Amino acid sequence: MPLKGTIQVNEFYCKGCGLCVEACPQHVLQLSAERINSKGYHPAEISSENCIGCGTCAILCPEAAISVYRLIAEKGSA
Repeated sequence: MPLKGTIQVNEFYCKGCGLCVEACPQHVLQLSAERINSKGYHPAEISSENCIGCGTCAILCPEAAISVYRLIAEKGSA
């Protein structure tokens, strides 16, 4: 079973620097084209369901604005 994960971006802290977008090995992150946070930045967002929850984005985020979650497969499911 392939790894599955997701992220949550705290838009209050995100400065839209794009480091997470560039570092994502699955290329599932992008800077929002529509949303702007309270500080005037376009925050990062997940753009596909292919996230593997590797955590690279969270490690590189200088503002610690990203939380990573891995989905756990239930026993007996293939």
